[in-house]
Amino acid sequence: MTLIRTVAPTAEPVTLVDAKAHLRVTHTSEDGLISGLIRAAREDVERATGMALIDQTWRLVLDRWPADNFVMLMRHPVRQVLSVTIFGSEGAASIVNPADYQLDMLSRPARIHFDRAPERLRVMNGVEIDFRTGFGEAGTDVPDLLKRAVLLLVAHWYDFRTSFGPDDQPVSYPGGYDRLLAGYRMWRL
Repeated sequence: MTLIRTVAPTAEPVTLVDAKAHLRVTHTSEDGLISGLIRAAREDVERATGMALIDQTWRLVLDRWPADNFVMLMRHPVRQVLSVTIFGSEGAASIVNPADYQLDMLSRPARIHFDRAPERLRVMNGVEIDFRTGFGEAGTDVPDLLKRAVLLLVAHWYDFRTSFGPDDQPVSYPGGYDRLLAGYRMWRL
């Protein structure tokens, strides 16, 4: 199973203006740094929670068809399955008809149930599922606690940027960061 982001988000959950207000920075000389910290903090929150904050497109690539005809989509929240492509043993691609599967977007992880398995797939990367995930196209669609976690990381990394070299980053995580993300993490048993 391989998960690849095919279309990155076009916005960030926190604007540069919001981050600068949070940091109490009024000059523009560090706008590039702060913008980079916002992007890095969003990516860290997404990694830690298994979520996509702003709309983006992902591709799940599978070697084998699942024995129970269920596929789990390990990014949340899933908004739409764009396509399911299967590659036959000779390499020919065919699109699975959306009427032949059901999407459960309420579960976490979201899951797709297929009515039937294909005949034969190529040995590697025989199934590709493209899907759109995220809370929406703008930062206003993202839950407040997740935006607060991004701001907390931005402020922490901004404060510690000169104490350690770039290769040492991120040095640490701020107190309270885990509590902000706790309700959004997908716990494993």
